[in-house]
Amino acid sequence: MLGAIAGDIAGSAYEGRPVKRKDVSLFGPLATFTDDTVLTVAVADALLGDRDYGRALRTYTRRHPLRGYGGHFLRWAVVPAMGPYNSFGNGSAMRVSPVAWAFDSQDDVLREAARTAECTHNHPEGVKGAQATALAVFLARNGEDKESIRRRVSGRFGYNLSRTVDEIRPGYAFDVTCQGSVPEAIVAFLDSHSYEDALRNAVSLGGDSDTQACIAGAIAEAFYQKVPSEFIRQVREQLTPDLWSKTLEFYARFGSKDIMDQVRSLDGE
Repeated sequence: MLGAIAGDIAGSAYEGRPVKRKDVSLFGPLATFTDDTVLTVAVADALLGDRDYGRALRTYTRRHPLRGYGGHFLRWAVVPAMGPYNSFGNGSAMRVSPVAWAFDSQDDVLREAARTAECTHNHPEGVKGAQATALAVFLARNGEDKESIRRRVSGRFGYNLSRTVDEIRPGYAFDVTCQGSVPEAIVAFLDSHSYEDALRNAVSLGGDSDTQACIAGAIAEAFYQKVPSEFIRQVREQLTPDLWSKTLEFYARFGSKDIMDQVRSLDGE
C-alpha cells in the first residue's frame, strides 16, 4: 500500500507534462498525493471494517476533494442515488492493491477485487483491470517470480506482458483506460530491477504517470519486500493525518512486518 502511494506521489508531477526518460526527480516540488492515494486508503478502510467499498469511496472523496478525480466518478461520489456507470477507466486498478494483502487465497482476492471495482467500474474491462492488478500484487506477495507473474496474469486476463518498457515507450501516449494502461504498468514492474526502478519505468512511459506508477509501485513493494525509507518519509510528510493513520492501521493488521519496522525506525528519528 505504501508502495502504491509513493508511486502515486512520484508520478503526479508528470501526469500533465509527460516525460520519456527515467532520470527525473521523483519527489520534486510539484509532487503530491492524488485521488489514487485517497481511494486506495478508502479501500483499505473498508477492508478494516464492513467492506462497503462504495460508502468508503464516497466518504473519502468528500473528505479529500480536489485531488484529481475523474468527472464521472466525482458525480457518482456526490450523488448518493447514482449507481455504477459502466466505466473501464484505470481508477478501478489504482485503488485495489490493499485487497491483495487482506486475503490469503487467489479466489478471495479476485472476488474482492471485482467488488471494489463494480460499485463504479462495472464494465468488464474495468473489473479485469482491478483483478489483474490485485492478482499481480498477490502473486508477488507470495513469492512468485516474475516469469510466473507474467504467465499467470497474461494467461488469465489476456494482457500482452511480453513487451519491454523500451519497446512500449516510443509510441505510447496518455491513456486512462484499463486495457490501455494496466498492462503497461505491470510491464513497468516486470522490467524493473528494484522498487525505485519500477517507478522510474512507469513514469518514463509518458502516460497516466501517477496511476501507472501507483500500480507498478504496489506490485514492486510486494515483490521486493521493501520501499526505500526516503520514499516512506516522503509519504508520511505528504499525507494528511487521517490518511497516514489509516495506512498504519492497515499495515498493523495486514501488512508487511519489514515495512512496519521501517516506519517505526522513521518515527524514532
